[in-house]
Amino acid sequence: MTDHVQTFAALRNHLHQTALLASAAELLQWDERTMMPPDGSEFRAAQVAYLSGRAHAMRTSEQIERWLDELDGWSAASDPASDIGATLRLTRKDYEKQRRLPGQLVEAIASATVRGQGCWDAARRNDDYAQFQTALDEMISLQRNAGELLAEPGQSTYEALLDQYEPDARVEDLTRVFAGLRDELVKLLSEITASPRQVDDRLLKQTYSVDGQRQLSKALAAAIGFDFQRGRLDETSHPFCTSLGPSDCRILTRYEENWLPGSIFGTLHEAGHGMYEQGLPQDWYGLPPGSFVSLGIHESQSRLWENLVGRSLAFWKCFTPLINETFSETATPAQWHACFNRVQPSLIRVEADEATYNLHIIVRFELEQALISGELSTAELPFAWNERYTSVIGVSPPSAANGVLQDVHWSAGLFGYFPTYTIGNLVAAQLYQAADAALGNLDRQFEQGDFAPLLNWLREHVHTHGRKYTADELIQNATGKPLSAEPLIASLRQRYAQVYDLESSPG
Repeated sequence: MTDHVQTFAALRNHLHQTALLASAAELLQWDERTMMPPDGSEFRAAQVAYLSGRAHAMRTSEQIERWLDELDGWSAASDPASDIGATLRLTRKDYEKQRRLPGQLVEAIASATVRGQGCWDAARRNDDYAQFQTALDEMISLQRNAGELLAEPGQSTYEALLDQYEPDARVEDLTRVFAGLRDELVKLLSEITASPRQVDDRLLKQTYSVDGQRQLSKALAAAIGFDFQRGRLDETSHPFCTSLGPSDCRILTRYEENWLPGSIFGTLHEAGHGMYEQGLPQDWYGLPPGSFVSLGIHESQSRLWENLVGRSLAFWKCFTPLINETFSETATPAQWHACFNRVQPSLIRVEADEATYNLHIIVRFELEQALISGELSTAELPFAWNERYTSVIGVSPPSAANGVLQDVHWSAGLFGYFPTYTIGNLVAAQLYQAADAALGNLDRQFEQGDFAPLLNWLREHVHTHGRKYTADELIQNATGKPLSAEPLIASLRQRYAQVYDLESSPG
């Protein structure tokens, strides 16, 4: 027993040190997207590549396998869902997968990510896709190589990349679920378009000071539960969240004077991610019990606070006095609520309404599969993008900046990431439905500014479990049901029934 305890302590310390190294790389990447001068990218690429290579070497050290073998059969690990059991089970799984990737490839991807994001940022600012194409070609080649090495028998290269973000997800299953969701969304969109009641959105066509938006964004994030003693809010060109440790979570948003919803919902979204990170077991940082389950689950936390909470009428009954005071407005809660739930097919994913958001994801899901398989070249990508946007969403991008260059993901090698957004939407609605049933009338609590009961419920049913359960197990345990699209469709219909005078269920 003593030998097992000592061996586990050594393994735990090794994994913790690996996480410290990875955290240093994350800090450099946060700095890259917030503070780094333009000419710093080449040296930053070398820094991040070196740290990523060292972390990979630690993750694939043969000593890990020896420790795991020594701990095989330890009675303390007999329960696979216990902290120790989950650590041993998932560390072996991670180790075996990471061993397939050569250190040189890991360093090459890390370096290409820094350079690629720099090229993407410049290309987007200059509305010049050609500035980014070579970097994108390099990243696709590297990711294709990684996917081929990671693929299990019967798994496609793209599925292997998807598995990094959403373990055990299958393209066939997602394609089927997304197709059904698309049908329901198209039907809902048709009803909204045909409704005689349309939203007066003059509130959104005004200028809102960036200083006012900063104050409002921080106040909203704090109100819903983001802990500013263990986190901070900064600005960037593309909102994101990164955790640098159990007490250091960075969320970032962007402010535009002519688009108020961008900062409000971008902040709520990233705060949702941040509160998940802040709710993970701190004592297990760097180990499976202190890590998130999947990006779909992570996304469910951000989308839940952004949409299920932040776009509710109850939320704006609470915060209309604050937003009116901040911007010297006199609008009613119903007016703000209607504006923030206006349905209008848009060019930009992060500015899309809920009725069309998942259509943006479906476009990316289809295109990135074709890029990885080689069916679509980077030269053809802008044309394919514009064609899909016209046929699926009904809008035609007038520029690359508002089209194929709008997202940072592919520049960072995040192929297989986009589907997790829609998975997150599905999970968010199902978790919210279960929480509302368990806690009583959440709307009444929101009107009073009380968001703690919902956050505590999420802490208990999602955050505190870390990675001990699979996404499917976590959803089943928390809601009593397997994942379904029904709660999301029901939620959207209920919300838009208020705004557009629709039936809450289809006729």
